[in-house]
Amino acid sequence: MGPAALDGEGPLMAGTFELWTDKGGDWRFNLKASNGQVIATSQGYSSKASAMKGIDSVRKNAPDAGVTEIER
Repeated sequence: MGPAALDGEGPLMAGTFELWTDKGGDWRFNLKASNGQVIATSQGYSSKASAMKGIDSVRKNAPDAGVTEIER
């Protein structure tokens, strides 16, 4: 059985990465939740390969990421 949703109403659904080039020619990606909401947006990357490495980094590092509250 997969991880439970925070509201207790079933398993979490996987997000989807969207990859595109912006007007300046940089590669960027969004991470979208299963409901279609954008939950993360990347910086600009000079190549598709670099953007894919960014996606791989999110996949690798985010599952166990903690939350730290900061003051601004």
